[in-house]
Amino acid sequence: MNRRWIGIDITHLSITLIKHRLYSAFGENIRKSYKVVGEPEDASGAAQLATDDPYQFQWWALSLVHARPAEQKKGADQGVDGRLYFHDEAEGGQTKQVIFSVKAGHTGPAHVRDLGHVVTREKAQIGVLLTMEEPTRPMRTEAASAGFYKSAGAQFPQLQILTVTELLQGKKIDMPAWHDRRTFKSAPKVKGKDQTPQNDLFKPE
Repeated sequence: MNRRWIGIDITHLSITLIKHRLYSAFGENIRKSYKVVGEPEDASGAAQLATDDPYQFQWWALSLVHARPAEQKKGADQGVDGRLYFHDEAEGGQTKQVIFSVKAGHTGPAHVRDLGHVVTREKAQIGVLLTMEEPTRPMRTEAASAGFYKSAGAQFPQLQILTVTELLQGKKIDMPAWHDRRTFKSAPKVKGKDQTPQNDLFKPE
């Protein structure tokens, strides 16, 4: 129809899925060819989103760690806000998972303890608490008491706490380096030397 734009669902959940499919189809360089307008770029923007719409904040925060929201309907999440699936065995093996809990407001040791119970119940390997606030020393102590998940001779904290500020600065989950994420359905891989889309919609400004 000779248009130069596409209208689409603008929830952070949908945007995360679109970005994942672009990346899985075209590779790392595709990130340079588009810009998402309206996503928080710093802690103050994240705090504003948390105030305006806690569920959009939750979905956005999960997108920073490439996790999929566990429940699209509001409520009834049973302590699981998101999941990330991975494989850390060379021959495939069992699908492992990271469980996420997202907190936009005040947090304390009880939230870390609750996450630990959820990780045990879900038989997950790692649990991560994503927070706006800097964790207190008792929270870090509670997380450290959970022990480690061991993989290929290495060990990774079973309970981890990451702040939004740390995520925006590039900090990652401490998890096995060799993993095959199955969190989102991937788009078909584009073959050939030039993997940049030729449509004008994706040309960098």
